[in-house]
Amino acid sequence: SLVQSAKLNGQDPWAYLRDVLARIHSHPSHRLDELLPHRWRPS
Repeated sequence: SLVQSAKLNGQDPWAYLRDVLARIHSHPSHRLDELLPHRWRPS
């Protein structure tokens, strides 16, 4: 799951989910891989 993946990558899963859900609608589809837990950086 995304929550477990975030934990395994040292991320706070709830901060990850809040951030990704807030910006996924405006994030370019060709750059969605940036929102995966192992590449995510908080905005």
